[in-house]
Amino acid sequence: MKRTLAQAVDWYVRLHDSAVSDTTRREWQAWLAADPQHAQAWQRIEQLQQRLGQAPAGLAGTTLEQARQQRRAAVKMLAMLLGVGVVGWRGYQVSPWGADYSTRVGQRRHFTLADGSRLVLDTDSRADVQFDGTQRLIVLHQGEILVETAKDTRPLSVQTAEGRVLALGTRFTVRQGAGISRVTVEAHAVEVQPRLAIGQTLRAEAGQAVSFTADTAGPLLPAVAQGSAWTQGMLVVVDWRLEDVVAELSRYRHGYLGCAPEVAGLRLSGTFLLDDSEGVLANLEDSLPVRLRRLTRYWVRVEGRAA
Repeated sequence: MKRTLAQAVDWYVRLHDSAVSDTTRREWQAWLAADPQHAQAWQRIEQLQQRLGQAPAGLAGTTLEQARQQRRAAVKMLAMLLGVGVVGWRGYQVSPWGADYSTRVGQRRHFTLADGSRLVLDTDSRADVQFDGTQRLIVLHQGEILVETAKDTRPLSVQTAEGRVLALGTRFTVRQGAGISRVTVEAHAVEVQPRLAIGQTLRAEAGQAVSFTADTAGPLLPAVAQGSAWTQGMLVVVDWRLEDVVAELSRYRHGYLGCAPEVAGLRLSGTFLLDDSEGVLANLEDSLPVRLRRLTRYWVRVEGRAA
């Protein structure tokens, strides 16, 4: 039953994500109808939601609502309240110790693969590598990676839950999100192939970025400046919304880090050290009209400063 509850937790958060697609909803309905235990687990999730709705507005309800915007945090919170041992937003599918390459929260690791390609894993990431005589395949289960390909006659591709990214002699990053994958190309080009869109491919060139779901890809957008600065332990932002900065920082620390709606739209630019999130938060408090509200060292919220 724990496995089924873990699946229900993941479905709950996926369905409450702002990027949820009709494909995800159909897949959830199929999962729900596949086994009576699935319906029972889903009922427990809904009962938990109702209980949280009766809690003080400033605590559990707010925490859950904010955590829905950050999938890993929401999964961990729901799993803890249900008594399910889940690590990461796909912990029931991917053991943190079972992947070929993995990182903990706040950790980055650099690897050289058997063919000479370079692989860098960002915080809380999991990837498997499958090389054989005809192909080079990297399976990204969660998190973000940077790939710098070495010359080889075998094609190299990255597989995510939504599809594949075929490298065309290139350097690029891939992030696995909530029902969506994002690719940023830094050199040469890639071809994106959504899993359910048979025959559909989209080519992205250097300096371009594209997101894709299981059934569609696009549009092509300009890549964010210094998008792979995380490989050097830096976060470079240019006119970002504060809530986006906070959401990115939250990936590198344990617990909950959120942003109140009244300050979410504040804009900022700068370069921040990912290994010193406390220092970054202190800097935000000094330079913006915000304050940090702390319930514990693992629950921090950026809110508006009182007049």
